[in-house]
Amino acid sequence: MIPLTLAEIAEAVGGRLVHADPAAQVTGPAEYDSREIVAGGLFVAFPGEHVDGHDFGARAVAAGAAAVLATRDMGPDVPAILVDDAQDALAPLARLVGRRLIEAGLTVVGLTGSSGKTTTKDMVAQLAATLGPTVATAGSLNNELGFPVTALRATAETKYLVLEMGASGHGHIRYLNEIVQPRIGVVLNVSMSHLGGYESVDGIAQAKGEMVEDLPAGGVAVLNADDARVAAMASRTGARVVFFGESAGADVRAEDVTLDERGRASYTLVTPDGRVPVSLGMTGRHMVSNSLAAAAVARELGLTGTALADALGAMRTVSTRRMDVFDRADGVTVIDDSYNANPSSTAAALRALATLAGDGRRRSIAVLGQMRELGEHSRDAHAEVGRLVAELGVDRLLVVDPEAAPIADGARSEQMWKGESVLLADQSAAIAALRDDLRPGDVVLVKASRYRTWKVADALRAAEADGVPLTGETALRAAEADGVPLTTGDADA
Repeated sequence: MIPLTLAEIAEAVGGRLVHADPAAQVTGPAEYDSREIVAGGLFVAFPGEHVDGHDFGARAVAAGAAAVLATRDMGPDVPAILVDDAQDALAPLARLVGRRLIEAGLTVVGLTGSSGKTTTKDMVAQLAATLGPTVATAGSLNNELGFPVTALRATAETKYLVLEMGASGHGHIRYLNEIVQPRIGVVLNVSMSHLGGYESVDGIAQAKGEMVEDLPAGGVAVLNADDARVAAMASRTGARVVFFGESAGADVRAEDVTLDERGRASYTLVTPDGRVPVSLGMTGRHMVSNSLAAAAVARELGLTGTALADALGAMRTVSTRRMDVFDRADGVTVIDDSYNANPSSTAAALRALATLAGDGRRRSIAVLGQMRELGEHSRDAHAEVGRLVAELGVDRLLVVDPEAAPIADGARSEQMWKGESVLLADQSAAIAALRDDLRPGDVVLVKASRYRTWKVADALRAAEADGVPLTGETALRAAEADGVPLTTGDADA
């Protein structure tokens, strides 16, 4: 965070100083985990479900925090800025910091879409970092908590701020735009994701389009030419429009796409600067679209030609549980895409599974769980995923949790399918089924909405079948140690 006095912060958030020197400065980032506090930082105390962050105020100050943003007095040894709601107070503080940094030359990139947000955000951040100091959203902290916390990590040295923006209803993206206004706004796609918060897929498009409606006149809207709903957003912005995709009219497009045996794409990148070959190091045909969006942003930042192609090829998976492909010592290949799921991202992951299985040369196994927040369309959407499992010729389908049973129903409805489906009660049952059945050469995909298959992925990653470390779930629970609210927003799928 840029240096700010406690008096400046209190004025920005409408707070009251207690036991604090108004002239003292915050020079480090805002943190809501006292274990992450650095000297000069600001500790944000949340009342959590299990513990209260205020109980860690003294620990944070001892660790070097300049003050605590809190809702109650924690005693004379804890300098604090008292507010009615600590999370709400982060927005105006981030607005102040963002405005000053933008005036000093910071470029802000905002990115949204129904799926692929986190992966593409990580791509943009990797490309931007080749040009200058870059701060980006960690993981998918893309909501009203994670967004301002990320913005507050930017300093006077930061040249690029890359912000993932999630939404589960109308007005959510507009709210985030009002905190820190992007100059470059990206919309990746619109599909049946988090449909429970909207009246229809068109309603999702209306909400996602808030991104480009709010861009400044000198801004740039980066839109997917291959998605009709996204392409139509060009009429909703006064900013300059850059299209990406495989459509002939896209400004940044891919031609001659091929996949290798690991599902990694190569293509010819075509831009107004010319044509250059690109070979991606990330698995999945859908990475082509994500990389084109990232390339379009990078061009706007000044990265072009062979330097852009080389940087695209150097990109790797950053955030966990997203198309993380690894080979076990026993010859089993695992695709851990378990962070989240919606129908379109699950379809993309299943196609990657089929590619790695080599059209039947290796046995393919899909471990799929529930896709959440699909509202009244949930059953049909799950069944459609099952039908795709059958269409792709997946050999074995393990459906985790009775709530996801329509996936198995959809697969079995395809009479030409020669595979097998099993409905399992929970993740432990799925782990046991895999332990008894896996053999060298198998390719396993693990995917579902958050938490639904994390234990399965961790068991597959473990060196030994017994004593499986449940790292994913325990890491999340640890985040509550200081009373952190585990709000997820519109997580990447």
